[in-house]
Amino acid sequence: MLVPPRDSAMWRKEFLFGSATASFQIEGATHEDGRLPSIWDTFCATPGKVLNGDTGEPACDHYHRWASDLDLLTGLGLDGYRLSLAWPRVMDEKGRRNDKGLDFYKRLLDRLCEKGLQTFVTLYHWDLPQHLEARGGWLNRDIAYRFADYADLVSRELAGKVTAWATLNEPWCSAYLGYGNGHHAPGLSDPRCATQAMHHLLLAHGTALPVLRANDPRARAGIVANIGRGTAATNSPEDRRAAHLFEVQQNAWVLDALFKKQYPADLFELWPGTEPLVLDHDMETIGTPLDFLGINYYTRSTVKSDGAHGFVEAPLADVERTQMGWEVYPDGLRQLLVQFKASYPDLPPIYITENGMASDDTVSHGEVVDEQRIRFIGAHLRALDQAMREGVDVRGYFVWSLMDNFEWSFGYERRFGMVHVDYATQVRTPKHSALALRRFLNERRNCA
Repeated sequence: MLVPPRDSAMWRKEFLFGSATASFQIEGATHEDGRLPSIWDTFCATPGKVLNGDTGEPACDHYHRWASDLDLLTGLGLDGYRLSLAWPRVMDEKGRRNDKGLDFYKRLLDRLCEKGLQTFVTLYHWDLPQHLEARGGWLNRDIAYRFADYADLVSRELAGKVTAWATLNEPWCSAYLGYGNGHHAPGLSDPRCATQAMHHLLLAHGTALPVLRANDPRARAGIVANIGRGTAATNSPEDRRAAHLFEVQQNAWVLDALFKKQYPADLFELWPGTEPLVLDHDMETIGTPLDFLGINYYTRSTVKSDGAHGFVEAPLADVERTQMGWEVYPDGLRQLLVQFKASYPDLPPIYITENGMASDDTVSHGEVVDEQRIRFIGAHLRALDQAMREGVDVRGYFVWSLMDNFEWSFGYERRFGMVHVDYATQVRTPKHSALALRRFLNERRNCA
């Protein structure tokens, strides 16, 4: 059942339930109204990079269908919506405003505010303007200051319409998948590039925070990090060390920088000789206090020693998995949240900004039966409730995703949405999971 325990704090109206999307994954309209090319347009156009040669066009055509999509969102009874802005849509190559792009987001946010939804806006969900990548992208320190210019423009233009700003979505993915193993745009494969890109991503985050606070002081400001649980394949010291190194790379790489103002030394045991160039005061900037921390959680990895100074995955047999091949392991969310509370005394309030699963969903007789997703969300709500009972300050939960969309290097094959999208017709069909969430939220509202 998609219901938290009846005595959970999640039944209180103060706990926020929402859903989330990202600009490149849903908007389409990649050549309209002055939008510039992004690194993901370039990556999609590179043969062999994206499954089936899929691109971000037309995605869910949300750029044209946003009003009906928001009706769909509010029809589910959600309290909030997490979206991202497309940097290439709101600025030109010289850093000047693009009014048509800005007006799109103004209309969107105004409608959300009219409907009484809280708005969580992410500045960067991976669609870097290609002209900035041509100048080095996240390997060029100057990009941190260009990011601050972008943050300045949009926070001035959208001030008063945003509940909470997140600077970055999942810097681990941008740095490691984009620069470390090449699975994401821009497609580089060098750990030294990954660590330097991460430093500049986090520097951009820290540089943008005071800008956001100055321009939109009533809004909260934070960041969104993806986390993963790592467990050892055996109880041997080598495999336990491998699991530790997995979580250093997956979690501490970002969180130590944010809350301890340093990178974990063990990271450079994993990748010797990859220390980034860090200038005076950089870590102070990166460690600027946050109003909230967004956490994205999906799965755990079982790992073993690679026989050297790293780890390799050792997948378990006979466990439940999603369409992505990821193990369903709700207790990993509880374990990590409790661990973070102990490790980081200055941890701010937490929102689970993404949690969900992909399944091979089809429409039959006008319905989409996605029972696994209902079980998945319900189990993770129960795990989250347990973490809250153990003292973790969690204020909200966003399902990923509102609707099926472009799933990066997997194209349109993997479906994470609570709403099914027929990409040929753009017909939206709420899945059983969406209807189950709506029933719970209606019951919660009636109990308030």
